[in-house]
Amino acid sequence: MRVIKQLLVALVIASLLEGWWSCDGCLDDERNALLQLKASFNNPLEISLSSWGIYTDDCCKWENNHCNSTTGRVSQLTIWSNGWYLTDWYFNASLFLPFQELTSLSLLHSFIDCVENEGLSRLENLEFLDLSYNNFNDSIIPSLSVFPSLKSLNLAYNRLESVTNFQGLLNFKNLVYLDLSFSTLHNNFLKDIGKISSLKILLLSGCQLSGTIPAAKGLCELKHLLKLDMSNNDLRGTLPSCLANLTSLQQLDISSNHFIGNISISPLGTLTSLHKLQLSRNLFKIPISLLPFFNHSKLKFLDCHENEIYADIDVPNLTPKFQLETLDLSGQGDGGVFPKFLDYQHKLEYVDLSDIKMKGEFPHWLIGNNTKLYTLHLPSCSLSGPLHLPMHSHVYLSHLDISDNSFNSPIPTEIGVQFPNLYFLNLSGNGLIGDIPSSFGKMSQLIKLDLSNNRLSGIIPQDLIVGCISLFNLILSNNNLQGQIFPEQANCKELDRLLLDGNQFTGSIPYSILNCTLLNMLDVSDNHLFGSIPGWIRNMTFLRVLDISENKFSGTLPSNFVPPQIREVYLSNNRLQGPLTNAFYNCSELMTLDLSRNYFTRRIPDWFGKFPKLSYLLLGYNNLVGEIPIQLCNLGQLSLVDLSNNNLSGHVLPCITAASNKVRQEEVGTNPYMASSPAYMKQPLEFTTKSISYYFQGSILKYISGLDLSCNNLTGKIPTEIGNLSMIQVLNLSHNSLTGLIPQSFSNLKQIESLDLSYNKLNGKIPQLTQLHWLAVFSVAHNNLSGKTPEMVAQFATFDNSSYEGNPFLCGPPLSKSCFSSSIMPRVSEEDKKDHKRDGGFMDMDAFYVSFLISYALVLLTMAAILYINPYWRRAWFYMIELSLTNLYYFLVDNIPFWFRCY
Repeated sequence: MRVIKQLLVALVIASLLEGWWSCDGCLDDERNALLQLKASFNNPLEISLSSWGIYTDDCCKWENNHCNSTTGRVSQLTIWSNGWYLTDWYFNASLFLPFQELTSLSLLHSFIDCVENEGLSRLENLEFLDLSYNNFNDSIIPSLSVFPSLKSLNLAYNRLESVTNFQGLLNFKNLVYLDLSFSTLHNNFLKDIGKISSLKILLLSGCQLSGTIPAAKGLCELKHLLKLDMSNNDLRGTLPSCLANLTSLQQLDISSNHFIGNISISPLGTLTSLHKLQLSRNLFKIPISLLPFFNHSKLKFLDCHENEIYADIDVPNLTPKFQLETLDLSGQGDGGVFPKFLDYQHKLEYVDLSDIKMKGEFPHWLIGNNTKLYTLHLPSCSLSGPLHLPMHSHVYLSHLDISDNSFNSPIPTEIGVQFPNLYFLNLSGNGLIGDIPSSFGKMSQLIKLDLSNNRLSGIIPQDLIVGCISLFNLILSNNNLQGQIFPEQANCKELDRLLLDGNQFTGSIPYSILNCTLLNMLDVSDNHLFGSIPGWIRNMTFLRVLDISENKFSGTLPSNFVPPQIREVYLSNNRLQGPLTNAFYNCSELMTLDLSRNYFTRRIPDWFGKFPKLSYLLLGYNNLVGEIPIQLCNLGQLSLVDLSNNNLSGHVLPCITAASNKVRQEEVGTNPYMASSPAYMKQPLEFTTKSISYYFQGSILKYISGLDLSCNNLTGKIPTEIGNLSMIQVLNLSHNSLTGLIPQSFSNLKQIESLDLSYNKLNGKIPQLTQLHWLAVFSVAHNNLSGKTPEMVAQFATFDNSSYEGNPFLCGPPLSKSCFSSSIMPRVSEEDKKDHKRDGGFMDMDAFYVSFLISYALVLLTMAAILYINPYWRRAWFYMIELSLTNLYYFLVDNIPFWFRCY
């Protein structure tokens, strides 16, 4: 008996030793296969196996490679690249044949396509296969049929499009996990997916599914399903009642579709195992009480944003069984009062009820009841009354947005103590009054503070500028703040945007702003600042947007007073004077320059032509003289040009451009300057269109273009090339001394909305412009035009006498002067004789043709009457006709044979 026991112990020790020895490093054939696999890549450094074989020969210790602890064979293998399709590597299954015990294979971000896959059947133990984020096509699917034991398959983000090939996936009876996200599927797949009854996770996001979910069998047969994702498709209709069969479902995402129906009568109310439900961006009607989900005791995450939220009527006094952590009902609707179920929630971390109209005051109790709440968004919720805070400080709250409500109280003085860890605070667009509390200085983590569009008064507390050391955005626009725009001491090294516009600040720009070394945008417009513009602004090397317009700054502009990388400069409506000298000489990145409504003198510098990205140039209402520099023709990105109300002379440049950013982007495609186009600009630009000054800002600037040269001393003819600006919306050349004809090419201005040529010395006829269907304002008044006015059709039927008055030789409606009345024709200058001949001069050709026909008819009738009355003249007339015919007959007889001989 003892011998038997000793033998057994020896056998156990031997087996252990054998296992220990077998685990001493991976097998040689697998090591060689892995090295061959690494060598098959064009650039191994771009992939996860770059370190294979460098630090150790034991492939079981190589990165992203795992071996079986007993046999020493490779069991898990993961290969991924650092980017998308960085390697031209074709999937060759023969490279993986030595790995006979491989159970998990992941090939991510690396592969172009696959080659023949003979021998894949030898990987009979493969259970987990991840081929996501590659470029495989449909040919990969039939090759997968050799993996009968496959439990997890991920083919997301490939080029799988064949509907028929997907049917082969239905043979995987052991499949638990299937991800086909962003493939091309058909609704028939949903009808047959029930054959894989073992599925627990099914991900079909972005698969171009359309129509309705099949109401029977198929998807509804997956009773073991735990997670279903059908987001980002084109599914429509109501949810089928058979979804109630999915009683094990824990996560459901059907967001970004077109589902309709009232959630109160949907099958979702029976899926009580749900703990994460995403219904966002659909057309559901969702009661704000969430009554249909009151029995969902496991529900923690509910996202319903961008649906229609409505207030329940007669909600029973029930206590919900759920304790939500995330709640998002933002979008639209009228929620009435705050829902009662929120009184019972104590684990909320994220709440967003944006744009839901509700009654009542700020729900400070919601913050007090949920000590882990870190985000609360209640903008545009129609809240009113005083702004109360919870009694105790809340250390977790990091994002608070209650903008665009109707609070009418001061900001609580202890707000900085109550919320010491806020990152984001937006109180804009309310009726808040009083001073800015100095306790804001306690918020050392604060990154963005927006108090704009309120009625705050007083000064900016120094504690705010010194204590908020992480402040990135400070927005105090449109209040009644006073005093210096910045305290003498400032700790603003992280500040990127400083917006103080629309207040009552006085004094000059303080030197302390120079401490904001990373400042990207400075807006102090519409205040009462005065003094000269400091030259040290050039040292703010990160500054890209400078707006000091609508103040009382005076003096001349310092040379190179802005940093070379500046993009937008707004100096309008000040008292600046003198020449422009070299103020912007080296600013090659400049895209917007607004110097209007000042007292600048002398010529427009030639170096304006060195701004290749300039899109908006506004120099109107100054005292500039001289000719428009030809260098402006080099600015191919110009969209708005305003040189009006100056003393400019010379001719209109035929080469000047004015096209909207939108048009240029369509025409030039990927222009290198388009990436930095100021189409995103937030600062307003004043421009006169349709005889009214408007402010344009934001995305609208992408679509507007205009040229305003009015109120100058320009002479000469209007260049015909101006008519090539086919997409321009505003053209104003009025109040100059322009001569000659209105170019016929103006008929090409298909997008023109406002055309003003009044108060010049233009002559000739008005060209045919009735095809300009967008024209809303038109004036050629007070010129020397003649002939008939354009026909009263389309837009021209809306123009009255004021559009044509002051032209004594114009006739036709809406003028009272008829074109058939006699008038003195204007004298044509020698210079324009050639143009007048080509254009028909001042003669009304319609009247000429009518009068000619009438005169001709009168002559014939008079001759007939005379012949009828006097027989002698009648006989003489007929004798003359007969004699003429006889002479013609003999002439033809004598000469026709001669013509035939000649030919």
